[in-house]
Amino acid sequence: MLREWTRADTSELLRVPTADDDKYSRGVVGLRTGSASYPGAAVLGVEAAWRAGAGYVLYTGGARDAVLARRPETVARDEAGRTRVGAWVIGSGTDAEHRDERERTALEEILRGDVAVVVDAGALDLAAHATAPMVLTPHAGEFRRLRAGLGLEDVDLATEDARVAGVVETASRLGATVLLKGSRTVIAGPDGEPIVIGDAPAWLSTAGSGDVLGGVIGALIAADPARTLAVSAAAAVWLHGRAAARASGVAGGSSAGGRAAGHPIVALDVAEALPGAIGELLS
Repeated sequence: MLREWTRADTSELLRVPTADDDKYSRGVVGLRTGSASYPGAAVLGVEAAWRAGAGYVLYTGGARDAVLARRPETVARDEAGRTRVGAWVIGSGTDAEHRDERERTALEEILRGDVAVVVDAGALDLAAHATAPMVLTPHAGEFRRLRAGLGLEDVDLATEDARVAGVVETASRLGATVLLKGSRTVIAGPDGEPIVIGDAPAWLSTAGSGDVLGGVIGALIAADPARTLAVSAAAAVWLHGRAAARASGVAGGSSAGGRAAGHPIVALDVAEALPGAIGELLS
């Protein structure tokens, strides 16, 4: 059975911090993302994690200067140390072909842990041998490569039924949650029903939007690590789309066709619109 994720589903998962909360109880997100070639991916993911409500963001990747220039609140160091991370985000803005042995070892250590990991882009090739709880976030091309690496047949991604079946099969093979990004994003856990979210404006198809999504997913998982990963991921996708609608001028607008045409946005606009999207639901 296919579940269509809604606004109401998302609003049920959000909460307002209380006087008893501190930066740790609100959620600690660790990111090992970005590189010398793609430092912006790290900046976008860190920005999104903060904007989605994380109380503490730890950055251990290779774009420290860029991250701290944008978000000086971030704790940046080489390793997590004694910090108890609630969710990791890895791989965004990295390339497996240029990964050195030190970086591979660091990523594999995270993937062998007991903390949930959002796995994107340049870390997807390591997922097959991971033992940590995972949410994989490939786009269509990465999804095809992921399935090929697992020995699974190619899937016709032009039809939703085939997309859903492919995601369900991949999640089952990996024992992980798989999120296939697209105009209608498909999510499936290893044992759960598939979820579809498809209300984002087309303006969201812009470079870096996936890096923002990774940060949002990390923040929602860290806020409640006991929650099902597929549910946290679905809520993050919905919020990501709603923030894009607000940033592009689509939300609440009208036109001859019944919906505002909106305007172009960049990925950082989406991250900056997240607090407004969350406040809208909380109100």
